[in-house]
Amino acid sequence: MVLTASLESSRNRREGLAAFTAHLLVALIALVVVGGATRVMEAGLACPDWPLCYGSFLPGRQMNLQVFLEWFHRLDAFVVGMGLLVLTGVSWLWRQQLPRWFPPVATLALALVAVQAGLGALTVTLLLPFPVVTAHLLTALLLVALLSGSTQALWLPPQQRQSSGVWPWLAGAAALLVLAQCLLGGLMATQWAAGSCLGNGDGCEWLRLHRLGARAVGLIVLLLAGVWSWRRPSDRWLALASALMVLSQIALGVLSLRLSLAVPAVTIAHQLGAALLVALLSALVVRSGPELIHG
Repeated sequence: MVLTASLESSRNRREGLAAFTAHLLVALIALVVVGGATRVMEAGLACPDWPLCYGSFLPGRQMNLQVFLEWFHRLDAFVVGMGLLVLTGVSWLWRQQLPRWFPPVATLALALVAVQAGLGALTVTLLLPFPVVTAHLLTALLLVALLSGSTQALWLPPQQRQSSGVWPWLAGAAALLVLAQCLLGGLMATQWAAGSCLGNGDGCEWLRLHRLGARAVGLIVLLLAGVWSWRRPSDRWLALASALMVLSQIALGVLSLRLSLAVPAVTIAHQLGAALLVALLSALVVRSGPELIHG
């Protein structure tokens, strides 16, 4: 009876942390989206100081759409940071009843969000240098991957575990390719290369590389999703969602160029799709991973 109660307590705490991690993942994806909106609306320097905005927590008199986007981006980042601080503390407090990998992974996520905050400060103090802005985006996507994988590992019941084989390596390779494509897209976007190419023919090499990469990476993910759906029916919903997200990303990319980047919502949706695709592929990596991940 004591053992049963202990197992029940361990399961409840694991499920509770999984739900909390999932909420943090949603907040983090929202942070990526708001960050994309901040860039598209040219609001990156709407708050000229950091960490406050016009010297106050809530700049009422200076508030407009651009200031709001930058202010809300910082507020969401603060919420995510505080959430990860709580997650890390609780994971070490409950470490005897949680998978042994979880406290170090939570600590890594907390370290990454600290790096993210530092990069955010540099984007303002150094006036938006494109390498720092791109690193800021890449760190956010790495956090998305980490939280998505952790959520799946905590939630996945033992009866759904299967032998890993080559599947986690295939999903991991696809996830890395998507991250590389996101990095290329970030470099292109932070230099406004697409707009320059469409406007005066400058910077077209970045746009060309991004389009070529999108075709190759998209084809790889679609092939992986098709084979995955056939060979691993328990994960079919994730594989099909990944395929759907790739098709959506291609459509949004084409549409944004057809519209000459004149509709911010399309560009923002494109960045949202990238974050969701990273989250989906990271979930596939963990669901097909070795027993160590889930134990």
